Amino acid sequence: MSKSQTGEPVDYIAETRATYDALGFPPYQWVESEGTPPWSPAEIPLEDAKVALLASGGIYRRGQRAFHYKDDASYRVIETSVPNEDLRISHFAYDVSDAREDPGVVFPAASLRSLIDEGSLGSMAAEAFTFMGGIYSARKVREELAPALVERVVDQRPDIALLVPV
Repeated sequence: MSKSQTGEPVDYIAETRATYDALGFPPYQWVESEGTPPWSPAEIPLEDAKVALLASGGIYRRGQRAFHYKDDASYRVIETSVPNEDLRISHFAYDVSDAREDPGVVFPAASLRSLIDEGSLGSMAAEAFTFMGGIYSARKVREELAPALVERVVDQRPDIALLVPV
């Protein structure tokens, strides 16, 4: 039984290092940002806000191509109305057992829909964007993946964005 299943805290940095080592990869090089990221507070109340969903857990929809394991800097577009049973997970850097049992732990579209139904959140963008975290090439993320995701998200005109990291 994994620590996450017992409720014990998980040291994800140590876990990631151990996973990479066990797979024969060189030690993961964590990206360190220069300076503090800009903070943009929400300009409208959450109950009126439209949220965009982005997730790095290697989630894809049944019928889409799975993520592969070597520096896959691609992304998938998933309709936010998709039921959890149509979601799949492919990722090398974390134990996907819990996510396969309940995709909502890494892709909370169903939970966001519940918040909309109860009036706590305004709406959700029609499309979510998923990718596989643990990409070795920070350059690919910075120059290719991040700009593509920003463009797709901005096109949906959300008020806020929820990034679900793994």
